[in-house]
Amino acid sequence: MSAVLHEKVLDNSLNLLLEGFPFIHNRVKRFHSNIFKTRIMFQNVICLHGEEAAKVFYDPDKFMRFQAIPNRIQRTLMGKDAIQTMDGEGHLHRKAMFMSLMTPDSLYKLNRLLTQQWQAAIHRWEHQEEVVLFEETQDLLCRVACAWTGVPLINEDVRNRASDFAAMVDAFGAVGPRHMRGRIARKRAEAWIEDIIQRIRDGKLKVPENSPAHVIAFHRDIEDQLLDPHMAAVELINLLRPIVAIAWYITFGAVALHEHPVARRKIAAGEEGYVEMFVQEVRRYYPFGPSLGNRVKNDFTWGGHKFKKGTLVFLDVYGTLHDEQIWENPDEFYPYRFRYWDGSAFNFIPQGGGDHFTGHRCAGEWVTIEAMKVSMVFLSRYMEYEVPPQDLNFSLERMPTYPNSKFIMRNVRAVEHAEEGDVNQLSKCPFHHG
Repeated sequence: MSAVLHEKVLDNSLNLLLEGFPFIHNRVKRFHSNIFKTRIMFQNVICLHGEEAAKVFYDPDKFMRFQAIPNRIQRTLMGKDAIQTMDGEGHLHRKAMFMSLMTPDSLYKLNRLLTQQWQAAIHRWEHQEEVVLFEETQDLLCRVACAWTGVPLINEDVRNRASDFAAMVDAFGAVGPRHMRGRIARKRAEAWIEDIIQRIRDGKLKVPENSPAHVIAFHRDIEDQLLDPHMAAVELINLLRPIVAIAWYITFGAVALHEHPVARRKIAAGEEGYVEMFVQEVRRYYPFGPSLGNRVKNDFTWGGHKFKKGTLVFLDVYGTLHDEQIWENPDEFYPYRFRYWDGSAFNFIPQGGGDHFTGHRCAGEWVTIEAMKVSMVFLSRYMEYEVPPQDLNFSLERMPTYPNSKFIMRNVRAVEHAEEGDVNQLSKCPFHHG
């Protein structure tokens, strides 16, 4: 029986904040091991890295989410006791509700809304001297998210609502003022959405029966009880907030288009399959989530190492996406690598690993892929713009991170009109039946 290499420190929480995304990967390279033990938040933590580790990490017989997600993240990013914290039959039952919303028809509706909002946004931007893409796409996506789910949103509220959803995301790796902004934003959003849930249930707000807002409002738990109105609001926000969070990926995608003009030309020309490969490479190359946490469900042995019940375990997301044993030249932006990708659910884990239907892989991953595909096509084919000198660097210490200048565009102008046929083509999500 091998002992897990133990980093001798009192606590590494500060180093985690200072090093950011590469924290686990730095130690994997230093220790020449895909498994090591350290201390974070004054408790022992086992850190895992790589595809084989991800397969174990997502084994429901070995790991659970109970008490694995810090309260500070629940109070900002995902909501207290939300689906991400659940296990067993309760998790499967609620996950089935979320997955029922991810049908081809639903994704097609999403793409139509995205197309409409991108067209409207370009028209507005033509009259602006300068466009800050990171902030503008938050507003655009907030409009889409609310329209898709059935949540009423008036124009005057768009910026404040989008800003609150973005603040929840921005708080997950933060301390101090950023963290407090996220907590305050969540309280505001939960009060707003809880009122909407109650109005839907009371019949005072009519929404389509197949809309996410209606489905969640009347979803019954495993004991055939309606969700508490507050919990229903938390779960509806778990559709709204992640859609707004796609602004991070879209902004990085714009950077990639700017720095790789050949890629922009390929997307504009409609090279078969290229936009999908480009989107996946953006999600692999640029950082969003540093790691994920689980707790050991029962004692077990893996790789000659013993895992004791209740131990907190972190899976290295960022490092696995940049592992040279998995990805050739991982620090090179190369979309064509996905032409040869084996489709593993455990080596490409920007939004979690394993099975969408039965595991903790993000239910909204297909929404992210579709929204990015539409956005990259608009940025490449249906608009022209100038990119003035600016700071497009990003910090790996900041979690989450984004380009320092937030991607500034000038002289935006529409060059072609997006037709519904384009939406039909974009709706062919290659991962929907994977």
